[in-house]
Amino acid sequence: MKSRIWLALAAQLSLAGCGGGNGGAAAVAPTITAQPADQRVVTGATATFTVSANGTAPLSYQWQKGTTAISGATASSYTTPATTLADEGATFQVVVSNSAGSVTSSSATLTVAPIAPMPQGIDVTTYKNDLNRSGQNLSESSLTPANVASATFGLLRLLPVDGKVDAQPLYLSKLAVGSNFFNAVFVATEHGSVYAFDSDSGAILWRVSLLGKGETTSDARGCGQVIPEIGITSTPVIDRSAGPNGTIYVVAMSIDGNSTYHQRLHALDVVTGAELLNGPVEISASFPAKGTATSSFDAKSYEERAALLLLNGTIYTSWASHCDIAPYGGWIISFAQSTLARNGALNIAAHSSAGPAIWMAGGGPAVDAAGNIYLLSANGAFETTMDVNGFPGNQDYGNSFLKISNAGAGLAVLDYFTMSNEVAESSTDLDLGSGGEMLLPDLMDSAGTVRHLIVGAGKDGNIYVVDLDAMGKFNSNNDTNYQTLHGVLPGGIWSTPAYFNGTLYYGDVSGTLKAFTISSAKLIAAPQSQSSTQFIYPGTAPSVSANGTTGGIVWAHENTSPAVLHAYDATNLAHELYNSNQAAGNRDQFGPGNKYITPTIADGKVFIGTTNAVAVFGLLH
Repeated sequence: MKSRIWLALAAQLSLAGCGGGNGGAAAVAPTITAQPADQRVVTGATATFTVSANGTAPLSYQWQKGTTAISGATASSYTTPATTLADEGATFQVVVSNSAGSVTSSSATLTVAPIAPMPQGIDVTTYKNDLNRSGQNLSESSLTPANVASATFGLLRLLPVDGKVDAQPLYLSKLAVGSNFFNAVFVATEHGSVYAFDSDSGAILWRVSLLGKGETTSDARGCGQVIPEIGITSTPVIDRSAGPNGTIYVVAMSIDGNSTYHQRLHALDVVTGAELLNGPVEISASFPAKGTATSSFDAKSYEERAALLLLNGTIYTSWASHCDIAPYGGWIISFAQSTLARNGALNIAAHSSAGPAIWMAGGGPAVDAAGNIYLLSANGAFETTMDVNGFPGNQDYGNSFLKISNAGAGLAVLDYFTMSNEVAESSTDLDLGSGGEMLLPDLMDSAGTVRHLIVGAGKDGNIYVVDLDAMGKFNSNNDTNYQTLHGVLPGGIWSTPAYFNGTLYYGDVSGTLKAFTISSAKLIAAPQSQSSTQFIYPGTAPSVSANGTTGGIVWAHENTSPAVLHAYDATNLAHELYNSNQAAGNRDQFGPGNKYITPTIADGKVFIGTTNAVAVFGLLH
């Protein structure tokens, strides 16, 4: 009897299980209810493919590119990595599976279009716009002498940052970030940070700190010239064609927990801020000194004041002391752009413990058509006993215009000019290198000879013009340079000049902004025009905007509290077009002044560094 009952129960259990789970219903194989759709994107953007399916759960998904499974692509949607032109025409499909079977979707095609050409604005990728260090932007059509007035022009926004902005802001027009474009302004701070902003909205695109783990910015090193901290002082340089998206090169100073000071060269992606080239690299160098000795670069003793130079695949750094605190020399140290490996070093005062530093008021070394490098040195050691080639006996070059071969030719002084009273000027701290140099465009003199000239000025109030082809070297009896304008800048120069349309612009300390006309390759000594404003220390470092040779505007920063942005008619500096104190209600005021400031003008905007921000000026809407 019991056995018959157990047999009946078993038969019932067997019947109950015949249909598997699902209450006896058979599992349903998947079916596609919405196929993946074709996608069209521009290079750098991603594409997302999606499928919808029905069938007995759970459903599994495996996306394929062509017929090859994509690792990790196992959801109902798949988003590609950033696309390139190599992805054009690729097809994507998905296999949907469950316990009852599988189905393959139809293929969706990816179309990848190159980024549509857009009107390209102006880029400002180096100090004062070019390797002449002219300070001129000749492609500015939006800002004109007619509309730069307080009724139509003013402060648009402040871009807040974490420290002083001593470096000149740089600018890239129409920077592609994925499928979007930004007019990007790049800002470096003394707190050791680099920012990229959308200049049109003020949004931060990225911000990175260049301090290592456990590091802080440097203290002032017992000197009041950069306070209260030293991070990034010099103007960086950008190569839009380097790296995956373009690269900005920056030097930053810091100190670690062991009280070791660092100077490092960084290469950052302009789109992401990511460190490139396995950087940064520590800056170090040595150079032959007296006898068998060598001079060595000591990071704590130096600050990079002068702007970076990029020339033919090499980055050049140049170095100043902290005040005149020995030991220091005058270093130029170069690095391969593609690897950041050091590829050259020169000390223009290797035989002196207090040699001429390279200040140049933040100006950058200039470059001629042959690739030779030019800079001004500060006061310091100079041997008045010459060698057989007319160079100072120990190769120490205080208060000099210097012509230096590039790294590819081996860094060396090729020629120089030093004023006849160099020793007297050095002994009273009259630096030539308190100001920066500028190369003039080729000029024809009265005899029909084309002249290649450089101008420079410092604390003694003179403007020196030097012929690049025969600089003049040193003569103790008289100056042997091309031209000297004595005493025309009575306050002395702690800034850099600008050039436009046959006119040279200089702003001395507690003096006016002055325009010097050039005729037959000579400067006319009396200023053609000058501003009514007198600029307190450090004078002013003007920039120029124009549309070709028309509509010239000279922009100048006044280091007062509040700081003032001035705009002058380039043909007559007595005609002030605008200043940031004119608008009612302090509308355009932008904070206290700062001594290193050089205006940047690009695509209808003017960028001015401050102690904690960058002020953006433009046409009011």
